[in-house]
Amino acid sequence: MRRYNVALYLSAFLLMFGIGMIMAILPQKMIHLSKDASHVGYLASAFASTFILIQIPIGRLSDKFGVKPFLIAGYLTCAASGLFYYFSGNEMLILLGRMLQGLGEVPVWSMGPAILALQHPRHKGRVMGIYNAAIHCGLTAGSFTGIWTQNIIRGNQVFLVFAVTGVLAGLITALFVKAPKASATTSVQPHRQETGPSLLFLVRRPGTFAVFACIFLYGAGYAIFITMVPGFLICTRGSGHHAVSLLFVLFYIGVSLSQVVAGPISDNRGRKPVMVTGLGAAAFGMALFPQAPLVWMFALLALAALGLGSFCVAALSWLNQDISHDMKGTISGCFYFFWGMGYFGGPFLMGLCGAPDRWQNGFFLLGGLLAAGMAACTGLPRPAVRNHSLNV
Repeated sequence: MRRYNVALYLSAFLLMFGIGMIMAILPQKMIHLSKDASHVGYLASAFASTFILIQIPIGRLSDKFGVKPFLIAGYLTCAASGLFYYFSGNEMLILLGRMLQGLGEVPVWSMGPAILALQHPRHKGRVMGIYNAAIHCGLTAGSFTGIWTQNIIRGNQVFLVFAVTGVLAGLITALFVKAPKASATTSVQPHRQETGPSLLFLVRRPGTFAVFACIFLYGAGYAIFITMVPGFLICTRGSGHHAVSLLFVLFYIGVSLSQVVAGPISDNRGRKPVMVTGLGAAAFGMALFPQAPLVWMFALLALAALGLGSFCVAALSWLNQDISHDMKGTISGCFYFFWGMGYFGGPFLMGLCGAPDRWQNGFFLLGGLLAAGMAACTGLPRPAVRNHSLNV
């Protein structure tokens, strides 16, 4: 494995490790400063406002000026958000820091896969799967470390740790990540004339709308899994802290493991079968878990996590499959734009079902929509590209 790939994985792991450490502290500080528990929801809105809206513009700019500078800037912006959290003395500064964090995470989530897609045109699934697994492993490790060190790293000090991990990630990227240079002989058939970063090209691709709709559902399922499902377990099953912690562990491990395994499979067996299988597993698990006994409930939720992770890496690879080298940033930005829209809208739409004891209707509906997405993906065309020539 090339050392700059390892640098990409390590940088993403370090930043997400820091984010994992502040996940529990940040809402507590928000409630303390605002004196209103309902304001904690603004943290998600502030993050989404920049994370969603800046995805495609950053992707377009990275295609024009290069991916690496934006990736470095993303890590340093996240570090700056940690300083905002540390020094903030009011609610508005916390929200400003959250917006900065959303802006910083845009290139981290989307530009890393863009670099890997250029470096490894024949093994996109494998390297993207490892990258996304590094992200989720960092979140998991940071969350556990935050629990173990809560008596050592007290109060606002954890935000300084987050800032340090962001700076370290930026330095590693600057020193050890080598930005790929695409050859002028890159072959993109049969769309040779579509070499510019035109969004019209994306829209005209057969199956693109179906994949984007499924990515929206993936984002919705991701958000619902880490917000509404814990609330459902607490309110309807009387689950405690340990059960909810187990849920998060299952989710992050499931998403990480599935991407490492499903990525190479999608390289060898095709993107479509992995996407269809992943959506089917997620649909089955999400629709049936509310009615199952507790043990089987966790088994079904683990299946859903595995399915979501498998779909993610295969869909991202599919979108990159027959896109020319000067659109890699744009297409990654589009992926996380639709993911972010689902992440933002999924819990809101689920909340329309009413009280937690009625959320099972929403889970069943989400399962049905994922199943419809699975059916839509069965009709996706085969990728057009077979030959790539890149100089790294």
